[in-house]
Amino acid sequence: MYQIALCDDMASELMQAEELLDAYGKKHPELKYQTEKFENAQEILVSIKEKGKPDLLLIDVFMPGETGIEVVRKLRREGVKTPVIFLTTSREYALEAYQVDALQYLVKPLEEEKFFHAMDLAFEALRKEGREPLVFKTSSGLKQITPDQIIYCEAQRNYQILFLKEETVRIRITGGELYRILQGFSEFLRCGSSYIINLNHITAVDREEICMDNGSRIYVPRNKATEFRKMYFSFYFGRE
Repeated sequence: MYQIALCDDMASELMQAEELLDAYGKKHPELKYQTEKFENAQEILVSIKEKGKPDLLLIDVFMPGETGIEVVRKLRREGVKTPVIFLTTSREYALEAYQVDALQYLVKPLEEEKFFHAMDLAFEALRKEGREPLVFKTSSGLKQITPDQIIYCEAQRNYQILFLKEETVRIRITGGELYRILQGFSEFLRCGSSYIINLNHITAVDREEICMDNGSRIYVPRNKATEFRKMYFSFYFGRE
């Protein structure tokens, strides 16, 4: 479930943006999100400090006290990389908006087509960050799992066991099919025929063993170890 923060000092503008979010959700029922509304900069800053950052922030530029751009600039200095869509009545601050890595800059009154396009870009950005959930069929029904939740996957006969941060999930799918789903995310690498590993969860790579941050140790076949280490270090230093 995505968390979307909507900040605008005008109640009517908040309502219009919320209605557009509802319409976008009806068009994309596969995307699950909830919206929290704020009427000024201080409210959104306090919320982020107390409850954590939202997955997406839609914020007005012109507000009493701190402007939307000042809010986002402060968040960026604190390391918050949440995608941001600015909503405003003027194009005057577009350059400043993009200097704080705004995803989009929409001029009011909001138009559905442009708003929907901005939302498409936002969810694409979230997908690339590993936040968009994948849907898997389990014995207990459909389950949404985000790629960053997956520590590693292990093949067991006709099933794949997904070791997540807080649980394990068993799905009936071949290793090849699962890897075709996950290889779109650069952090996943297949290790032999039994494992698919999320490289972001590795704590150490020994000669023939991979240590994961959940305490698991995965044996690497001797004939695959050198190649795996090479690909892992290429990924590790490439993300810096």
